[in-house]
Amino acid sequence: MTITFEDFAISANLKKAIKDIGFEAPSPIQEKVIPVILDSNDLIGQAQTGTGKTAAFGIPTIEKVSSKSKSVQALILTPTRELAIQVAAELQRLSKFNKVQTLPVYGGQSIGHQIKALKRGVQIVVGTPGRILDHIERKTLKLDQLKMLVLDEADEMLDMGFVEDIEKILQKANPERQTLLFSATMPPAIRKLSNKYMTEPKQVTIAKGDVSAPSIEQVYYKVLDKNKQDSLCRVIDSEDINLGIIFCRTKKGVAELTEALQARGYQADGLHGDLTQSQRDQVMRKFRKSAIEFLIATDVAARGIDVNDVSHVINYDIPQDPESYVHRIGRTGRAGREGIAMTLVTPREMKHLRSIESEIKKKVPSRNLPSIEEVVEKQQKVWKTQIEKNIDVNDKLDSVYDELVTDLLNEYSAEKIVSSLLRIAFYSHEDEKKEKHDFGETGAQSGMTRFFINVGKNVNLTPKRLSEDVAKIIGINPKSVGRIDIFDSFTFMEVPEEVAPFVYEGLKHARVAGAKINLEPAKPRGKRR
Repeated sequence: MTITFEDFAISANLKKAIKDIGFEAPSPIQEKVIPVILDSNDLIGQAQTGTGKTAAFGIPTIEKVSSKSKSVQALILTPTRELAIQVAAELQRLSKFNKVQTLPVYGGQSIGHQIKALKRGVQIVVGTPGRILDHIERKTLKLDQLKMLVLDEADEMLDMGFVEDIEKILQKANPERQTLLFSATMPPAIRKLSNKYMTEPKQVTIAKGDVSAPSIEQVYYKVLDKNKQDSLCRVIDSEDINLGIIFCRTKKGVAELTEALQARGYQADGLHGDLTQSQRDQVMRKFRKSAIEFLIATDVAARGIDVNDVSHVINYDIPQDPESYVHRIGRTGRAGREGIAMTLVTPREMKHLRSIESEIKKKVPSRNLPSIEEVVEKQQKVWKTQIEKNIDVNDKLDSVYDELVTDLLNEYSAEKIVSSLLRIAFYSHEDEKKEKHDFGETGAQSGMTRFFINVGKNVNLTPKRLSEDVAKIIGINPKSVGRIDIFDSFTFMEVPEEVAPFVYEGLKHARVAGAKINLEPAKPRGKRR
């Protein structure tokens, strides 16, 4: 039997607001937790962003507070100001016909403004632990009438060092309250917190299969570390991107990639921990208004970002753990929209991808990197528009180029000149050179590259074991490994030319048959090493 919002024991006004928003049917977490919360149970909900958990706790919260009292009856703690703003906005939409007032409270905003709003009277406060504690200590926020306290993204708050602040807030809150805790993961610190401050909480877990929604397509591209930026540009140039979030592992990586993409003419900006709050707000405003096409961010900086129109999430750096991967890809495919998550994987990172696949119980398919020809074909309309915008018959600067234009047209056809200029403007000869990895003559069969490996029968190496180890480490089909010659203390192996750079980068200092190896291009047969 399909559950609808009409089946929940909530007011007609709340049902009307839910219908106005456009929610059609409860998500798995909403279906499971709303009745539990309405029954006044403490609750631990394990679910990632993108599962609909804000409405899952927001709907029963609005149902339980009363607009007749001006005291704060519900407090929702979030790790970031962005998430506080988003949660408050969703609660305001849900309480459209209930006359319930919600106030977001966070650092970086005038505390005087917040104090005035609290004095006027609000029923729900959504905020970050630091600023909430500040108000409690100033006695501008009283929690003695609190009916509900929600910890949203509790693991993120603990990771950000808020545990002491959270405990102080919990100690100040009305002991008769109902406590709800939502977290993507359940580390020991979360368990400890729940044991100390919650009363016989019900537990609801949304499986990872529900988190990585079917509408999110997942793919990966094998790339070489030295060509990573060029590979990223190929990928984004071959896609129809509405808004994209590109994830990097470090603040430095965000800054470097932002600068590189901006230099190439992409509408991109970065988000990382070193930005001031006003700079961060400015970047997010531009992204929400589509003034920039790409937001480049670290995991920490991206916490709390919830923009419905993100069509692409690109892992420029593969995340170190499966939970981060699931959290990242949940930024796309929001509100039932389609989305795609793309991951750039270097040969040395294949093991990270395999552990992610194991955790999410899903094989992420690989895609071939788009060729320059494919990108050119895809981008022709865009480039034509750019060129047409710059054509101006009245441009006084045109005369500066007259002599050069005349000389070129006297020597070459107009078609060849335009083709050459397009190549210079959009993809140079250098781009094509970077793709190729010249190992020189290695004595291999045609179309293959031959490598020398410094171990052989001395580590019980066999052709089957070598091809399987290579396939596992590099992510290629074992059958694509060519001729293998194993000697007492060394081995020769042939692989197709197109995968040779990946084999070289991934196996250079890897372990094969349990032994650490050195791998290098072989010398032609007959020549001494």
